[in-house]
Amino acid sequence: MKGVTQPPQQPPPKGPPPADGPRPPETPPESGKPEPSDKPDKLLVPPPRRLWLIVMLAFAVTIGLYLSSSDENAGPEIDYTAFYSHAEKGEVEKVRLEGRRLEGVFRTEQTIGERKLKAFRTRLPQLEDEDLLPMLRKQGVVVQVREETGGLTSVISLMLPWLLLGGFGWWLLNKNRSVGGTPPFGPMMTSPAKRFEVQEKVLVTFDDVAGAANAKRDLMEIVEFLKEPERFEHMGGKLPKGVLLAGAPGTGKTLLARAVAGEAGVPFFSITASEFIELFVGVGAARVRSLFQAAKKAAPAIIFIDEIDAVGRSRGTGLGGGHDEREQTLNQLLAEMDGFSGRDQVVVMAATNRPDVLDPALLRPGRFDRRVVVELPECAAREAILEVHARGRPIGPDVSLAELAKATPGYSGADLANLVNEAALHAIRRKGGLITAEDFAEALDKIQLGDPRELHLSPAEVERIAVHEAGHALVAQLVDKNTPLRRVSIIPRGMALGVTQQSTLGDKHLHTRSELTAKLRLLLGGYAAEKLVLGEVSSGAESDLQRASDLAHRMVAQMGMSDLLGPIHLETRSEHPFLGARLATDGGASDASLHEAEQEVRRVLAEAFDDATEVLERNRATLDLLVAALLEHETLDADQLQALLTGPGPTPSGERMTTGSSASA
Repeated sequence: MKGVTQPPQQPPPKGPPPADGPRPPETPPESGKPEPSDKPDKLLVPPPRRLWLIVMLAFAVTIGLYLSSSDENAGPEIDYTAFYSHAEKGEVEKVRLEGRRLEGVFRTEQTIGERKLKAFRTRLPQLEDEDLLPMLRKQGVVVQVREETGGLTSVISLMLPWLLLGGFGWWLLNKNRSVGGTPPFGPMMTSPAKRFEVQEKVLVTFDDVAGAANAKRDLMEIVEFLKEPERFEHMGGKLPKGVLLAGAPGTGKTLLARAVAGEAGVPFFSITASEFIELFVGVGAARVRSLFQAAKKAAPAIIFIDEIDAVGRSRGTGLGGGHDEREQTLNQLLAEMDGFSGRDQVVVMAATNRPDVLDPALLRPGRFDRRVVVELPECAAREAILEVHARGRPIGPDVSLAELAKATPGYSGADLANLVNEAALHAIRRKGGLITAEDFAEALDKIQLGDPRELHLSPAEVERIAVHEAGHALVAQLVDKNTPLRRVSIIPRGMALGVTQQSTLGDKHLHTRSELTAKLRLLLGGYAAEKLVLGEVSSGAESDLQRASDLAHRMVAQMGMSDLLGPIHLETRSEHPFLGARLATDGGASDASLHEAEQEVRRVLAEAFDDATEVLERNRATLDLLVAALLEHETLDADQLQALLTGPGPTPSGERMTTGSSASA
């Protein structure tokens, strides 16, 4: 037939043909290709000959030990009592002692039980029989003594289990390597990163991320590059190798990373930096290599490393040398990020809330080329975040998300989500059909102050708490630059025995010297009221004094708000060395400057205390009236405070709350 090439005929094999007829001609395999076979694949794997050799050797040693331990010439074993009885009668010719083992021969065959024995063996008792040897010498018994050394038998018996264990481990390590498989400890060395595909519908888009407009704008360029790399390559642009998301906890860094993967439509590898570190040295570096190899195979892809400061802290800080497992993992991470070729469309995204402790080599351009700061949301962004979390929930008509946004300055996205959830739980507890404004108010109180405490306070303690909180409230009302009051309560909640709350007038990013001075007077108002009314202070002012001292220190040493020290920033507080910061103030303030700053802090606090005391002394009648009202009602809201302190008038707008003070237990 045309177009068909017949294979060349092979010479018939030598030897007699098989019983079922001549063999078919064999075709030699092509070079580089395995010979086809109809047998199962497991027959293609060479047998583990080394394992069989180890097993056979162990079996032979075991048989040898058994044969050496069972001496057939020693005869059967008899009771020690029977041996002693025959020895006393002079019927034993000779014995051999080896430890607690005794072997012997009778002069003539003796009948013991139903057996006639010439040779025998027995075991000596644990307690030494002092009469045995004298009796044997008296009967003329030949006594041979052999030292119980164990010899080769004992040595092999001790080493045999370890030899078997070592042989099995050696075979296990080399088994799959010989057939091109994965090493037996491969799962431990493999990266535990979770891979998410777009088809799984677990990723989000930028539409699902409320707020963070600046961060989304910076990340959109990464998305466009992953979607249309040709447009950037035409202009000579390169894909950033790394993007560092830095921001406070709960601001949505992980959510933004997932949104980038969702927008770009590429595989997304997510891992926490602490998952690299294990007990065994070298595992972290191996997992880093495995992660980057998987990402390169799936390119274009995104690697997201959460809490990268767990492995990315500055090297050479604290204790430990260069062989530290964390540093080896970091070195491997640096090498992998440097090893990207220009065509590797793999973006490494990392998140941290402590960018100050990261190693400089990790932050340099070429590794993390871009730093995206994820800030706490502003009022408009908080309202958008609340709308996202309120979506699908039965929100009552009296709830104003705009007012809630104004009442929650400094809240992150996670805090707002928790607020909505706490309000929903409160509505469930009261068995309501809608989440009302009252539920949100209780949720705010629970988050900021804690649950009410069931404390049995004495009348004297209740009076002291009322005096303390009345002092805070009066100073807050009468000293300029202070935020209007929202509520005063002497009901213990959380860690506080009482609280003075102020209204929130919106986001505020800068504070003047006069505002901070007024804040100091407010913080010391409770301390001054106790000393003025009751004649002595209590431990309830501890929290106020701590906050006031910290604020005064920052005003004097860091904000330049001291006429004596002037515009200077003094490094007077050192951080923990294991967090990546230095141990001491290297090149910082001198002892004289620190002493001068401390004296100035004392002066600022003393001046604020004197001012607060003066305000309370001038308004002693109002202070006593406020104390009596608190003892009667326990809680005074804005309208009641307005009537008591200044008479009827308009109440300040804005929802609560910032905690003005607390008398802690």
